[in-house]
Amino acid sequence: MKNKMRFLTVGVLSGLMLFLAACSGTKVTSSWKEPEISLHPSQKIMVMALVTDKEGALKANMEKEMVAALKQKGYQAVSAFQEYGPGAFKGLNEQKALAKIRQKDIDQVMTIVMLDKSKEKNYVPNNRLYRPFPPFYGRFWWYYNSMYDRVYEPGYYTTNTKYFLESNLYNLRDKQLLYSVQTETFDPSSAARMAVVYSQQVVKDMTKQQLISKR
Repeated sequence: MKNKMRFLTVGVLSGLMLFLAACSGTKVTSSWKEPEISLHPSQKIMVMALVTDKEGALKANMEKEMVAALKQKGYQAVSAFQEYGPGAFKGLNEQKALAKIRQKDIDQVMTIVMLDKSKEKNYVPNNRLYRPFPPFYGRFWWYYNSMYDRVYEPGYYTTNTKYFLESNLYNLRDKQLLYSVQTETFDPSSAARMAVVYSQQVVKDMTKQQLISKR
């Protein structure tokens, strides 16, 4: 009986770990592409993240990893943060901002915007197995010890964070939107890891939408 209970408890824990692993990471919730449009590798893309100052590390990582992901597919890409530094376009009107970007021979601009960030508090119960039937009550100390753990070692609360991001790709020649994608990221382990997974998922969707070619 003890072995059976131990097996069931391990099974519950293993299932919980697999569930959490499946929930973590980044997923595309929706995307759109201008019909009949595809990017040529000779065109140059500037990646520009719009993230709050509190998420400064995320801004630099997002641009760096998106540039790397696009380059891996054979496309020319540069980071606005690395090219111009922080706050380079603050206070500029459209004409001056576009002129500044065109000096770098940029054809398209990809924005990465954090739409929202939310926190969820979840209760994780004590994982000890409870089976209310006579065999379980058969031995005093077995019952007492199990109930003691349930009473004095209760569950606990965890706080999970969700990030909602959107990327848009604009053509500078006619100022038209070519592509838009919305994503949800659940409880990333770090800003660096979130940037890597996000960039991979977006570029994967761009390939699926036939905006960029497979490689």
